[in-house]
Amino acid sequence: CFTDIEMKELKKRNPGEAFEVMRSLSTPDAKVDFPLSLLERKETPMVDIKKKLEAVEKRRKSCDAAVLNHLAGKREHGKEVVQKAIEGNCNFNKMMREKMNQQVEAYHENCNAWLAALLEKSNEKNKTLDE
Repeated sequence: CFTDIEMKELKKRNPGEAFEVMRSLSTPDAKVDFPLSLLERKETPMVDIKKKLEAVEKRRKSCDAAVLNHLAGKREHGKEVVQKAIEGNCNFNKMMREKMNQQVEAYHENCNAWLAALLEKSNEKNKTLDE
């Protein structure tokens, strides 16, 4: 159908070049068949439009519900993390109190033992002095 091809340079560019390709028909009365679907527009009935809008609304609602479920899951995870942190802090405080109480008791025991040893030494010195 096309016999003559003519190329015309449009612009030169650094990365490449652009060309316009022009084809001429072999016979002057030859016609090019255009697809009718491009030329004719199909009218869409209101029912189809409403169905499509309802489908879009349904997809939007399901997407919103999925986002809300995802955010609810993140919120629950955040609550669990905070709860674990609070429990860990409480356990740490309990352990530190017990450790401090043990240290205080050990300090008092050591002080009492030191005082008892001092009293015993002083009693021994008093005995030796009395003799």
